[in-house]
Amino acid sequence: MSATDPWPAIGAETLDWQSRYAESSLLERYSPRPQTYEAAVPPLISERALRLSPGTAALARAAENELIRFDASLNDEMTGFAPLLLRSEAAASSQIEHLSASARAILTAEIGDTGKRNATEIVGNTRAMQSALALADELTSESVRTMHRVLMDGTNHTPGEWRTEPVWIGTSARSPVGATFVAPRHERVSGLMDDVMAFARRDDLPVLAQVAVAHAQFETIHPFTDGNGRTGRALVQSMLRGKDITRSVTVPVSAGLLTDVNAYHDALIAYRAGDIGPIIEQMAIAGDDAIHNARTLIAQLRETTAGWRETVKPRRGSQLEKVLDYAARQPVFTAATASADLGIGTTNVYPHLRRLAEFGILEQKSEYKMGQVWRSDEVLVALDQFAERAGRRRNRP
Repeated sequence: MSATDPWPAIGAETLDWQSRYAESSLLERYSPRPQTYEAAVPPLISERALRLSPGTAALARAAENELIRFDASLNDEMTGFAPLLLRSEAAASSQIEHLSASARAILTAEIGDTGKRNATEIVGNTRAMQSALALADELTSESVRTMHRVLMDGTNHTPGEWRTEPVWIGTSARSPVGATFVAPRHERVSGLMDDVMAFARRDDLPVLAQVAVAHAQFETIHPFTDGNGRTGRALVQSMLRGKDITRSVTVPVSAGLLTDVNAYHDALIAYRAGDIGPIIEQMAIAGDDAIHNARTLIAQLRETTAGWRETVKPRRGSQLEKVLDYAARQPVFTAATASADLGIGTTNVYPHLRRLAEFGILEQKSEYKMGQVWRSDEVLVALDQFAERAGRRRNRP
């Protein structure tokens, strides 16, 4: 493949449509339109060169360097902050798919409350992100299937299985005829996924540009019946970790994309037309926005936990100190979960919980079906403020 070759636009093929329903709709029976549709035929990209304009290349390189610096700046604070940033990334990725819930609802769902559907689905996304990081050294089709299996566990969307039916973007849920975009026919999915993951494993490309293009190609393939966006953004985190851009922390890139979802979707459309610049630029800008938002969150958490320590004055290495740190990184929990996670007997945990409640650091609440739950409302407020900032459309010239 010549380095001068432009990035190819996706092709198309005409396919016959046969309704999945037992009875065709009135429109399908009487419409004069032919019952055929155009499905995408993405190019193979595993060996293609990335030709970037000087401006796009400089932007991507600068964003990549900022991600590396941010990751390194947290040092030993990772024990406390990494889980919160991971959850924030999962929540932002879900919000792009119109799934939102408060930090309290998400963290309560994480310890077993399945009463709120959105929160439960976001917890699934958190677990998918965790699996993506665990599989960062693999970057294979099978690792992507594992991410999806974790994400969609308990649903009827064939978790971890490539789709065997058409998927499309359009106004009709019944038919791809006339749809805005129809993903490749399912027989192409396995080969296309092997190809894009071979592209993702290459070590001769500028990393942030490679991540953005692999993500856009994945979203074009749309290999699953549902959960493609969330799985595709989990893949972003897996690539960033596997290529040593983020060695310790999950930078909430989805929170950056969330600040201008329309621009993100427009960039995916441009990619399918053969223009890779916009999706690389959006990924770079999203990384920069995410870092600014995460730094604000971390500053709030630092101030909060420093205030706690000044108030409580725990002895270094004591059980009280361990419970105090636990409340910062797991701001909704039960005495049983704290006991299990910290290796402290339940009877020994309760006095520390009550003491922190007396200082106003923890609140004890009774949750339906959950019994007594302990909450750190200051941390929950900081997480909700992070989500609110992420949802504000960026104002750029």
